[in-house]
Amino acid sequence: MIRLLFSYFSILLVGLSLSTSSAQDTTASTSDKVKTRTGAAGNVSLRLEIEHAIDRGLKYLATQQNAETGAWSETDYPALTALPVAAVLGDPSRNPEAELSAELNKALDFIGSNAKRGGGIYGKGLATYNTALSMMALVQSGREQDLELVRSGRRFLINQQQDYDVQGVVDSEFDGGIGYGGSYAHSDLSNTHLALEALHYSRKALTESGALKEDAEFELDWDAAIKFVSLSQNSDETAKKLEFATVTDENRGGFVYFPGDSKAGEDEIAGGEKVALRSYGSMSYAGLLSFIYADLDADDERVGAVMKWLGRNFTVEENPGLEAQGLYYYYHTMAKALTAAGVNQLALSDGSSVDWREQLAVKLFDLQQQDGSWLNEDSSRWWENDRVLVTAYAVLALEHIHRGL
Repeated sequence: MIRLLFSYFSILLVGLSLSTSSAQDTTASTSDKVKTRTGAAGNVSLRLEIEHAIDRGLKYLATQQNAETGAWSETDYPALTALPVAAVLGDPSRNPEAELSAELNKALDFIGSNAKRGGGIYGKGLATYNTALSMMALVQSGREQDLELVRSGRRFLINQQQDYDVQGVVDSEFDGGIGYGGSYAHSDLSNTHLALEALHYSRKALTESGALKEDAEFELDWDAAIKFVSLSQNSDETAKKLEFATVTDENRGGFVYFPGDSKAGEDEIAGGEKVALRSYGSMSYAGLLSFIYADLDADDERVGAVMKWLGRNFTVEENPGLEAQGLYYYYHTMAKALTAAGVNQLALSDGSSVDWREQLAVKLFDLQQQDGSWLNEDSSRWWENDRVLVTAYAVLALEHIHRGL
């Protein structure tokens, strides 16, 4: 089988060369500059332990695939198949030039069977979430026959970008972002960062394969996207624009779900006249990833602010601000964001630094079940009572960690 995307995806796997967007070519990208690079390389023992945990996790996932359909978990949501596919393809022991197994091809065929006439890849709903994750699995596989699905998926995601009121003018706090689609139309940071990821990597893949063609000028409004992401960050500027909100020092620099709303709640300020939105971990890493995919200059104060918040709130014991809710989503997003940003040692607020890879890996070792799976035993929110979903998150996090060792 022709592997048109192999050279491209080997770059994606190590989190390098993040350069898609309309940002200026003269500035260094976030992935080039947000880094400390002072420690984590060469830990052979940790690398071997990670490989063992990944192997156990993948063996569990193999037992859960539906042999007839090729899918994992609920067939109405192809994203729940795309995540295990990505985990299998990212296995560090797998030869990336090897032919895809029959099981992988069947899973990819199942994902493709969910493609809609408008370009989305989804079943019952959650169109953006499913399309973005499905596109990532299709791109990662390198199958030539899926390129047209990826092109159509790009058009679908770009058309999901919100532009309320006056067209072409960012005059709503939701403009520039992307939501779930359908009845969940307004923008949120979770769907936005997943869509930006799929658009970022699919454009590189299609360009390198020569399949982008007439879509070359059909692009997201990245400037508007950055404005939406910025309004989801706790800052003095955001507080001025959202007149009912203010920002406190402990929340400064972190991110919320969408402008004016935090799943971590809020604090009343000044007798209830204003509220301070609480930042939380998973969305703060999603915010950092969004800046990376949009190629925001790493010297930008918004990037520095989120890095400071992450350093002040680093932990592998909980999703900061949400405790056990979305814990494995948090682990996955943390590993992906810090890898993409090139961070080996995360700077903490006391002037020290932490080897985040080792701490997160050891925590995941401790949480792995005897059958090789993972499960959020303390919260079922956001589907984290689904062993397949949570195991895929954990394996993907370990694979990102492994690539930096």
